[in-house]
Amino acid sequence: MEWFPQDARARDTMQLGDIAQIAQELPEAGITSVFVQLPFNMAMTEALTLGNQNAARASSDVMEAASELDVTLIASASLLQGQVAKNLPAFVAEAFRLENDAERALQFVRFLTGITTALVGMSRLEHVKANARLVNVAPATTEQFAKLFSRGEGA
Repeated sequence: MEWFPQDARARDTMQLGDIAQIAQELPEAGITSVFVQLPFNMAMTEALTLGNQNAARASSDVMEAASELDVTLIASASLLQGQVAKNLPAFVAEAFRLENDAERALQFVRFLTGITTALVGMSRLEHVKANARLVNVAPATTEQFAKLFSRGEGA
């Protein structure tokens, strides 16, 4: 079932509230936490930008709904199979002063406090070492993140 990212009125859209409710109705399963995996990266930002969830407030985005419902989010496709790990525009490098585009793309995903884990496929040891370097880098600040959306504005 494809519940995300699409319009809230789509026939097969699933709401985070429904997922949380189903988990609560299964006490025999011993479920105490709800985790949802969803795509989030520089090219697929709908979890943050698409108001397709009907949580406590109408038209919440997935991040807001997850926070309200105590649902833990895991980002998949963090590098979109390497597509957002190269050839990023210069303003991304200016916002996230990191060594390379792969680190910048992961830093973008790491910014959102609602995402606890960013899944990344790594086929070579060099990739593992490169991605592990971010452990020693603080997540992006709100100011750095805002630079991605304010380029060309102001003085």
